[in-house]
Amino acid sequence: MYTVLARKYRSQTFDDVVGQNPISQTLKNAIKTGKVAHAYLFTGTRGIGKTTMARILAKALNCLSVEAPTMEPCCKCESCIAINLGEDIDVIEIDGASNNGVDEVRKLRENAIYRPARARFKIYIIDEVHMLSPGAFNALLKILEEPPSHVKFIFATTEPNKVIPTIQSRCQRFDFNNINPNLIAGQLKSILEQEKIKYEEDLILQLAKMANGSMRDGLSLLDRLISTGVEPLSAKLLEEFLGCPNSEKIYNLIAKIGDSDAAGTLAATEDLINAGLGEVQLADSLIEYMRDLMVIKSAGAESELLVLTAEQRQQAGRLAEKFDVAALIYNITTLERLRWTLKNSDTPRALLDASLLRFALSEHFLNVDELLSQLKTYPTRQGVRQSEALPRQAGTAAVPIKKKQIANPNTTTTVTNKPTAPAADKKTDLPGVNDIQSIKDDWQNILKIITAKLGNGTGGLLTSAEPTRFDNRLLTITFPASAEVQKKMCESNSRAAQIQSILSEHCGKDLEVKFETAANTQTQTTPSANQPKTIGQKRAELINDPAVKTILMGLDATITGIDENQRD
Repeated sequence: MYTVLARKYRSQTFDDVVGQNPISQTLKNAIKTGKVAHAYLFTGTRGIGKTTMARILAKALNCLSVEAPTMEPCCKCESCIAINLGEDIDVIEIDGASNNGVDEVRKLRENAIYRPARARFKIYIIDEVHMLSPGAFNALLKILEEPPSHVKFIFATTEPNKVIPTIQSRCQRFDFNNINPNLIAGQLKSILEQEKIKYEEDLILQLAKMANGSMRDGLSLLDRLISTGVEPLSAKLLEEFLGCPNSEKIYNLIAKIGDSDAAGTLAATEDLINAGLGEVQLADSLIEYMRDLMVIKSAGAESELLVLTAEQRQQAGRLAEKFDVAALIYNITTLERLRWTLKNSDTPRALLDASLLRFALSEHFLNVDELLSQLKTYPTRQGVRQSEALPRQAGTAAVPIKKKQIANPNTTTTVTNKPTAPAADKKTDLPGVNDIQSIKDDWQNILKIITAKLGNGTGGLLTSAEPTRFDNRLLTITFPASAEVQKKMCESNSRAAQIQSILSEHCGKDLEVKFETAANTQTQTTPSANQPKTIGQKRAELINDPAVKTILMGLDATITGIDENQRD
């Protein structure tokens, strides 16, 4: 009779359990020091060793080959063998889903008072304990708080949040981790070698990744491949029998996106869909593969975070050169949101095509640091180079920006950093320059001249400011309290000298310019701090933010999308 791999190769001792070393070591120490708790709660996803660990603990406590609980059960005595088969009279395994009523728990309490038939402890293993009814949980409370000395409870659950707090507080809780794909791969190779089944190396890692951290799932998938009767087992079988996407086709799609090839992106998507891959599966595959590229860009192709063969690392490394980290982060987060929409959409293919085309047609996805570094050397349309160090804002994410074409990009204009003395025969545009009112009246005209000579970036910074005092050739320009950033930017990188030069030339006098910020006053129209802002108000604030404006002006770009990050 054939025994499935998950049962045939179930771990027998603490040291055999794969990927749960901290829990194994803690339980072994508890046995060694004689401090075994009366109740344990094992939590974690399916197939990662919760029930297996419970059986091993039961064998360790009740092994008949030794006179006391042991860290290394013999697995050969009557008790150990019966526990492995789930038939031991002193180790009772209960399915919480089908025995979830008050009557079943009351019966358990009545039987628990009797001593074990042949072993040291009577052990109750309740699987999927979260399925118990509220009444059943309450019936457990008293015996959990003051259990007989010969009784131990081991609860296992995939949903610990459904186990009431009064039960959890009476247990020692252990959270089982998802198993690393490399550990799963090692176990799969060991089993194939013991079974004397031939396989190709690239199969193992892909199969381990498909297990999603569950050893039992990995063994079940391997069982399905073995049942095909094909040897050697290869990665091609994953595509034919398990529906795994062809990695070459996924890499081809990503390459088309990286090359900004719109037609090629659609064709590569069509190829994958025709191969039987659903829209949601395709999105999941892209997330997984783009995650690998993101790791390569951030930590290098040799990073241990990657579960790839040597050939796949080289191929992924070449693809990673087509992207920057910000683009990959944006793509992954967008696809994650998209996959939930695809599940409920009547037109999932159209949504998928539109999103992938958006990735392909966006020429640059830059994070704030890269945008600021470009501003130091990127010429604006008027030729003035931007070099402001904008304040970095917490929570800033990558912004998709599509650059416009710039006419005559090599044309530059030199601007003198020092004020230029007006020509002797230059006729002043402001005869009454000694009067601050005359400067105020002509301020809009002055802003147009500054914008024409220094560019939209500088002109935009001054739109919120106004001249307030003029005394002995010193002109004071005042910004509102909310425009502290614009004031600092006007003072940086010789911009103040450039503004001063233009004002001196326009007014026909050698002026000095001083920037200041007005006192912080709140008008009646200012929203209350506790009043929530609408989405429209938030987006308007972002678009009008001086840092965003300066970036857009410096790169001569437009915003193609705004995503709002939810914060706690």
